Amino acid sequence: MSDPINKPVKETVYLDRSDVRVTHSDSVSDSINAFIDRIKSGDLGSLPVVIGLVLIWSIFTAINPIFLSPNNLVNLLFDCSTVGIIALGIVCVLMLGEIDLSVGSMSGVGSALLGVLWVNQGWPLALAIGASLCVGAMMGFGYAFLRTKFGMPSFVSTLSGLMALLGFQLLILGSTGSINLPYGSSMVNFGQLMIMPAWAAHSFAFVPGLVIVAMGNRVRNKRQSVNLSAKSLNSILFKALIVTCALQAAAFYLNQSRGVPWMFALFVLLVIAMDYALTRTKWGRYMFAVGGNAEAARRAGINVKAIYISAFVLCSSLAALGGVLAASRLASASQQAGTGDVNLNAIAAAVIGGTSLFGGRGSAWSALLGIIVIQSIANGLTLLNLSSSHRYMITGAVLAIAVIVDSVARQSRVSHGKA
Repeated sequence: MSDPINKPVKETVYLDRSDVRVTHSDSVSDSINAFIDRIKSGDLGSLPVVIGLVLIWSIFTAINPIFLSPNNLVNLLFDCSTVGIIALGIVCVLMLGEIDLSVGSMSGVGSALLGVLWVNQGWPLALAIGASLCVGAMMGFGYAFLRTKFGMPSFVSTLSGLMALLGFQLLILGSTGSINLPYGSSMVNFGQLMIMPAWAAHSFAFVPGLVIVAMGNRVRNKRQSVNLSAKSLNSILFKALIVTCALQAAAFYLNQSRGVPWMFALFVLLVIAMDYALTRTKWGRYMFAVGGNAEAARRAGINVKAIYISAFVLCSSLAALGGVLAASRLASASQQAGTGDVNLNAIAAAVIGGTSLFGGRGSAWSALLGIIVIQSIANGLTLLNLSSSHRYMITGAVLAIAVIVDSVARQSRVSHGKA
């Protein structure tokens, strides 16, 4: 006979949803503490590259004060735009754990097609640019087809594409090897001279802050409506205020010289569009899912092949666009376009900016931050009259450090159960 006293009693506890309360962050200090906790757990975000950028600028400014002069920074932004757009496409394929080694050659073909079709064949400018982008899209589709149909590693397929595109570039340029774009044309002016008016620069500087407030408040209301933790309105306004003040100060400082280049504004708009697509759309969520675990994503019903196609098509198309803008910057299309360190800088910019080589983690802003770091190194060493050999070695060292930080952060996330 069982003892009723020692017999375990099973109780069913019913929770009234009205009694459940979820505390929300009430102050800026709570947001700061949450940010510190993310850092401790290995979610570093863009913090390492921001710290590195501050160090680089401080060192070069101490050696040569001209580095941070408004006129030099305007030139820096011009130089960032072309390779930065190529790096933005690299972010897409890196997020899937893939690589595209042909972006440099693709940009060279893009510039060559612009010169041949627009200058030699007399095509309308818009149509010539569209043809360059279409060729880029077709190359990206080919890489994705080889990856999804035959399982060919992207390293091999894009390396093959690199050589094929280089040969195609030499073929269409012919014996002359270069085509000069007409000076005074809208294309060349866009790449060399076109600057935003001061009022436009200051007006655009308000936009990110307004977007932060609008999107942040929208997310906050949605999370509060289902009793989930959410950022306080004060923390959202504080973040918007910091961003707005920084951008307004940058616009004011650059306007002491020529101002903000329209080409750089185009680059930033592309970064914003890509960031929205990655963070606010179903396609973006699928990108992160496939990059994290392609097989799990497939089992969850995600069309993995379509995601691969979209990533490679975007990468090659943006590489072609970067080549078109590089031609406008140099006012010519030549056999040297897309060669040299274009591949290195584009891939390094994405990685240095914070996109993981292991896939599943990245941001469109990493292309912007990474290319600013690389061009800052190149610009600073040029002002010091040092050879390109130093630039290659320093850029390689920074890239190695970025990969080490990514690996350490990934191990930290694994230990905290967040990978």
